[in-house]
Amino acid sequence: MGDVMVLNDIEATAARIGIDLSQLDLDSIRLPPGENFGIISDDEDIYQEENSELDSGFGNIIVVDNLPVVPKEKYEKLENVIRKIYSQIGLIKDDGFWMPLDPETQKTLGYCFIEYNTPQEAELAKEKTHGYKLDRSHIFAVNMFDDFDRFMKVPDQWAPPESNPYKPGENLQQWLTDEKARDQLVIRAGSDTEVLWNDARHLKPEPVYKRAFWTESFVQWSPLGTYLATIHRQGAAVWGGASTFNRLMRYAHPQVRLIDFSPGEKYLVTYSSHEPSNPRDANRVVINIFDVRTGKVMRDFKGTPDDFAIGGTGGVAGCLGRCSNGLAEKMISILPEWAKMLYLFMKQKHFHL
Repeated sequence: MGDVMVLNDIEATAARIGIDLSQLDLDSIRLPPGENFGIISDDEDIYQEENSELDSGFGNIIVVDNLPVVPKEKYEKLENVIRKIYSQIGLIKDDGFWMPLDPETQKTLGYCFIEYNTPQEAELAKEKTHGYKLDRSHIFAVNMFDDFDRFMKVPDQWAPPESNPYKPGENLQQWLTDEKARDQLVIRAGSDTEVLWNDARHLKPEPVYKRAFWTESFVQWSPLGTYLATIHRQGAAVWGGASTFNRLMRYAHPQVRLIDFSPGEKYLVTYSSHEPSNPRDANRVVINIFDVRTGKVMRDFKGTPDDFAIGGTGGVAGCLGRCSNGLAEKMISILPEWAKMLYLFMKQKHFHL
């Protein structure tokens, strides 16, 4: 019904301005090359093609190798053993198990495919069971199904990487040289995001840069004002410049919910929490720490909220959560910057340390 109403509105508008819709060939309309008129797709390439796991549709499938090779009559017994192991990690789909047979020998081929409801469960299964020792002769080798596509693209012959000519970048602190010593602020209204000069002597701010559909969630300045971060379905991105705000780097973290910078802007931490398909299981927390300039993942932390909360056994939070505040602060002073940032981020955002 809603589609009919929209079509009626379009036809009424076309009739009012004298356009014959029957003569309109929409397929012939093309935007000029490189021009998008400020309309950005929500699945813009936030991160490299080799990391586009969500686009393949197979991110929830794992391949378990180094299984016993058994005849057809023992197939069901082996399947039950494998299912018992992997159903403890997540909910396997009804038709989400396949262990192929050799058509000539009617024996298994030593590997199987397992499909979970969510990519997070598949990733957890890989982490927990890669290297699992079923017996003395069979140690599991677990890979994500999507990884095989990348493996097949590796060329047989090594070739030196292409060297790009040096291009001087913009001064990302250009705003500090403003003659009026003004600060910049960012405002979001609807689908528009706008950066403006904040001048206390005038009632109206001066525009610097405006863009529609710049982010799918929120924007955030870095502590020193060097970068403006945007949040997208596939990850985060940072922008900067004197007035154009070009994209400087992107960071792959599907379904990211929160971000924060280190005080010196050297690192970016991203956080997400994924609900499992089985309500009895705990949420899946993923924390990545990126190098801001290179976009490289320096460390990652994955587990349940309990692993990061007070008394948890995992990492910085588990250790500091069991210490007094005074001792915790002393320990923080000797940690590397990424660890300090992780502790402060978790303390500020979600976890009571």
